[in-house]
Amino acid sequence: MTKLKQLALLEILVVCLAIAAAPLPTSARDANAPDADGWYSLFNGKDLTGWKVSEDNPATFQVVDGTIVVHGPTAHLYYVGPVNNAHFKNFEWKCEILTKPGANSGMYFHTKYQPSGWPAHGIEAQVNNTGSDRRKTGSLYRAKDILDDSPAKDNEWFTQHVIVKGGHIVVKINDKVVNDHIEPEHPKRDPGWEKNVLSSGTFALQGHDPESEVHYRKVLVKPLP
Repeated sequence: MTKLKQLALLEILVVCLAIAAAPLPTSARDANAPDADGWYSLFNGKDLTGWKVSEDNPATFQVVDGTIVVHGPTAHLYYVGPVNNAHFKNFEWKCEILTKPGANSGMYFHTKYQPSGWPAHGIEAQVNNTGSDRRKTGSLYRAKDILDDSPAKDNEWFTQHVIVKGGHIVVKINDKVVNDHIEPEHPKRDPGWEKNVLSSGTFALQGHDPESEVHYRKVLVKPLP
């Protein structure tokens, strides 16, 4: 092989190595990879990929202008995507939320898919600023409630951040702790709510009633050890 050919091959090799080492464009990266702080996005802003709507009223959930709009009869949207195999025990989970006046919704955790009805498993972090239910945003529904006065407002985006570590649950609204709860070893629940306790499972968003309109965006999770 001539020296000229050797130099040409060497240049080609250098170019190939440079291409291989270059960072992938955003569109080519793994959409399910975490960011530098360990947060995974569960909602792509385009459609409900990775989510499964209950069969009772699936039209209650629509994606509009990069947000999940919840407006219609009772239904629930369950995460079934690849992050952590849709099974979580200890985690941080947060959403940016906007409620319309009178709306009611919720962020369930440690739940599992069911085709209809209120989730029989898991705990609901309430989303309700001015709805008729006394249990307001930041409540751990029927576990530790915030009554009458909501820490968030309608028609304004706010962040609800749920942190679960063992039997300890913290709820933050706009980075402020509004609920701090230690689940007892044998929690007491009202009749019909016996399974709404800590365990493990997936997440769900709630469509409560036809008069409610709630918007979700930036649905993020950070699995914890």
